[in-house]
Amino acid sequence: MCTTERWLCALSGDESAGLMRFVVILAAALFGQTFFSQAGAADGPKLSYSRTFPGSNPPWFEISIDQNGAGQYKEDPKDEDPLKFQLTATETGQVFGLADKLGHFSRQLESGLKVANMGIKTFRYEADGKVSEVKFNYSQDADARLLADWFEHVSDTERSLIVLENAVRFDKLGVQDAILRVEILRDQNKLVAPGQFLPMLDRVVKNESFLHMARDRAANLADWIRAQQK
Repeated sequence: MCTTERWLCALSGDESAGLMRFVVILAAALFGQTFFSQAGAADGPKLSYSRTFPGSNPPWFEISIDQNGAGQYKEDPKDEDPLKFQLTATETGQVFGLADKLGHFSRQLESGLKVANMGIKTFRYEADGKVSEVKFNYSQDADARLLADWFEHVSDTERSLIVLENAVRFDKLGVQDAILRVEILRDQNKLVAPGQFLPMLDRVVKNESFLHMARDRAANLADWIRAQQK
């Protein structure tokens, strides 16, 4: 008894074989189209920034952003599960626009001035299989400073998220201070991709074991973030 689809079984042997060959070819074509489409996305422009500064907290971090605004933050080169965040199209355009103005880091940015060690910063740009990067301690280029400051804001944001997550899980009395830290970044216009805080803030709001003031702060901050997203 035939166990395949009735319409396939009704075909002759040659017809069935021909149909199967057609299906295989079509599937291969669709797979190839998907593969190359994904490969093309993966090869799209990617911008990254890292800073090495022994004695600071953290002593090293790296931030990378792709052309769609998907970002990652990690404090260990071996970290296989970095924090992830999503920029708006406007934010992504501004960041990549600064990279464009800096010639995709094709020129030196170090000032050469005798200044204190502020950490070695590295800008890196990847596109079309090519990579360009530049390292500096201090730059007089306004666009370079602006881009570095923006990445530092990302680092401050992600550090604040780590502090909040740890407080929610292990230090309920420290949650209010952790939320205050986020509010300070917001008030200083240094908070980047604030939507990533919502899961933790909502968790605080819904859990009566947290201090009432902490829950109120969490609710107010969550409301502000959602208002920004509209």
